[in-house]
Amino acid sequence: MATITSKDGTEIFHKDWGSKDAQPIMFHHGWPLSSDDWDAQMLFFLQHGYRVVAHDRRGHGRSAQVSEGHDMDHYAADAFAVVEALDLKNVVHIGHSTGGGEVARYVAKHGEPAGRVAKAVLVSAVPPLMLKTEKNPEGLPIEVFDGFRKGVADNRAQLFLDVATGPFYGFNREGAKVYPGVIQNWWRQGMIGSAKAHYDGIKAFSETDQTEDLKAISVPTLVMHGDDDQIVPIADSALKSVKLLKNGTLKVYKGYPHGMLTTHADVINPDLLAFVKG
Repeated sequence: MATITSKDGTEIFHKDWGSKDAQPIMFHHGWPLSSDDWDAQMLFFLQHGYRVVAHDRRGHGRSAQVSEGHDMDHYAADAFAVVEALDLKNVVHIGHSTGGGEVARYVAKHGEPAGRVAKAVLVSAVPPLMLKTEKNPEGLPIEVFDGFRKGVADNRAQLFLDVATGPFYGFNREGAKVYPGVIQNWWRQGMIGSAKAHYDGIKAFSETDQTEDLKAISVPTLVMHGDDDQIVPIADSALKSVKLLKNGTLKVYKGYPHGMLTTHADVINPDLLAFVKG
């Protein structure tokens, strides 16, 4: 397997497809998945002549199941370790859900300071802050995330099946076309990862305030979100993020779910391509 070692000694699995002379696009996956969740996008962009790179977050997929470091700072540092190891420049970073938070922290703290990032895309992403607080009254109450923690601790196999079967892809909506293979693939990706990483990661994606990250980003940034996202509600994420970005563009998809990259790849992929090329 292709791995690099991060600064704290964690082995990070990654994929690197396409010509080394082509512009690189790096993909950052959501919780509790792996780089496999980007299959439809990686093949699409590879066929359009790009170099495509994706890694498994620490504790997820085929990366090392370490005990510590399951927070946005380590996630971003690990991504930077991959970028440096592969010497990627002029990179477009695309992040989904928790991966969107990773992209925001990465671009703000590593990518722009190092001069290695060209553009960013936040898809159904968690920034600026998911948790309901005094300053963020529109957020979700802590009990929602405690419920996820309990599910991971008690029976994550069932939790992962329930999430994929229901709200993640909008398969619980009346008239939705359900793809059993998509559900099984989500479950497979989740169960490969570490329960410790998944448990700790809930705090990372729900309680990390990324307001300052978004304010620090100056490269062109596309914010894409479905208005029927049952996992990361649009009102407290995309609609706020685009106002904090210096150079942000918002694209809202009517009726699309959290997992729209999979269920509506035929629409999302060309939109991503247009932004990358634009």
